[in-house]
Amino acid sequence: MPEAPKNSPKANNFIVAEENKKTLHFIEEVTTKADEVQKRVLAEILSRNSNVEYLKRYGNLNGNTDRETFKKVMPVITYEDIQHDINRIASGDKSPIFCSQPVSEFLTSSGTSGGERKLMPTTEEELGRRSLLYSLLMPVMSHFVPDLETGKGMYFLFVKSESKTPGGLLARPVLTSYYKSPHFKNRRPDPYTNYTSPNEAILCPDSYQSMYSQMLCGLSQNAQVLRVGAVFASGFIRAIRFLEKHWSLLCSDIRSGIMNTELITDSSVREAVMKILKPDPDLADFIEAECSKKSWQGIITRLWPNTKYVDVIVTGTMSQYIPTLDYYSNGLPLVCTMYASSECYFGVNLNPLCKPEDVAYTLIPTMCYFEFLPIHRNNGVMDSISAPKSLNEKKQQTLVDLVDVKIGQEYELVVTTYAGLYRYRVGDVLRVAGFKNNAPQFNFICRKNVVLSIDSDKTDEVELQNAMKNAVSHLMPFDAHVTEYTSYADTTTIPGHYVLFWEINVNGSTPVHPSVFEDCCLTIEESLNSVYRQGRASDKSIGPLEIRIVEVGTFDKLMDYAISLGASINQYKTPRCVKFAPIIELLNSRVMSKYFSPKCPKWTPGHKQWNNMN
Repeated sequence: MPEAPKNSPKANNFIVAEENKKTLHFIEEVTTKADEVQKRVLAEILSRNSNVEYLKRYGNLNGNTDRETFKKVMPVITYEDIQHDINRIASGDKSPIFCSQPVSEFLTSSGTSGGERKLMPTTEEELGRRSLLYSLLMPVMSHFVPDLETGKGMYFLFVKSESKTPGGLLARPVLTSYYKSPHFKNRRPDPYTNYTSPNEAILCPDSYQSMYSQMLCGLSQNAQVLRVGAVFASGFIRAIRFLEKHWSLLCSDIRSGIMNTELITDSSVREAVMKILKPDPDLADFIEAECSKKSWQGIITRLWPNTKYVDVIVTGTMSQYIPTLDYYSNGLPLVCTMYASSECYFGVNLNPLCKPEDVAYTLIPTMCYFEFLPIHRNNGVMDSISAPKSLNEKKQQTLVDLVDVKIGQEYELVVTTYAGLYRYRVGDVLRVAGFKNNAPQFNFICRKNVVLSIDSDKTDEVELQNAMKNAVSHLMPFDAHVTEYTSYADTTTIPGHYVLFWEINVNGSTPVHPSVFEDCCLTIEESLNSVYRQGRASDKSIGPLEIRIVEVGTFDKLMDYAISLGASINQYKTPRCVKFAPIIELLNSRVMSKYFSPKCPKWTPGHKQWNNMN
């Protein structure tokens, strides 16, 4: 199998052009031999894990590692199908259930099951595989933007809270795992991982101190910054909003060359930042002058004038932040470099300067074994194919291999990984945009069933409906009920927040007090999944949920509008989430009152069942 380029052991032997050439050759080779590589990947996964419990349950493999036997024997699964086994591992079962290698930790997914983050078992080896994909990004980027090695990247990177399972394994998000690993902390000197933020600032668990320190370092080295970014678009916009609120304090530190010890109490962060921070009154005056201006349009190119692009994810639900990013960056290229999840890292964008709507990720065939479940739309509505329970069901045989997908067709991604997921439905919907040699390139369309998302949170229609049921109980004493509702993710505020439009019918004589609607807001938030609640209570990446009461008859107007655009009156159903600007304008034009959640919902690290065991 083609090997990824090896990292040079010493920085002074690092030759950028040669390293880039090797990396690009690796991509060329594995995409040309995509089918051959995929056969070998599956054979390797099955042979090394031949004695694990999960594969033995489907004993008809009999040591076979070919695709045909694998597809006949192994079922297509969802998280719920293996949740019992995952709970066994979390509780301390060390037997080889999924993988012959020991589980090193759990990666917590932004997707949820039963309101709690999904737990993805992983191994030490997977860290190396994830690092491989990271190593492909900058050589590709340098092919389009030269001389990136001559400056620094200002990236706002953060760790999130972690917990331990009853069996003692760490459970944490995939990026937190990576940033805390030796692969990141002890990375070799490399011009492409030369960041303005010291590791200590990135690894600081206090989000305020981490943000303040990273922004201070980025401003102090503004002339050296050639690229800026964060993981998600929402995170980068939060950083700019942080600067709007705190530029005066930051300028004071830059002017004096001394960090504010009242704000930054973490001694390791202070020590690391003070190695970078030098007294610079001229820079402080410059930043102060720019930030004092009425308009913040183009603030990125004003404060960091050598910036060539903004590196953030703007596909899927993150596309809602594109106008804001364009405003702050003066239209700099918005670059999406990679496609990954907690289950596995998948691919890279080989045309990074394309428009956000044209982003297509090339799946790297060495990362895992890929399959694709065809998805069909009826009248524009996604018809998700459910995984059959019986192995001889026809639909299970409709999955196609990596090289056999068709341009323009939409598929749900199914993966078999080295860490022990077998024919696992990731839940991402992709559309084939083209091919790089024999490897397909995909547009990310959406996560299945997600209706609301601000940051890494994902709320589906069923969850929203259940939260609504809990909330409307507050209206019962007033003989009031919600006759119709819809929702949308409002990203005009920073951070963004969920908005629900309610049309209510009040039959009682006592008016509903504003505090009752506030209680409804909080009840909805308390009913949503742990990822949402963490975003509200801990990460502060989501703002308070809002309920807007609209005039009676508003949803009739909404239906009339939909019919005027061609919807069938017989098939019309009130959408539970709206994104189309004219519809949002219609709803907002009929708002009578607004109410916000009065406090953050409760959230604690870990799963509920673990906390109950303490």
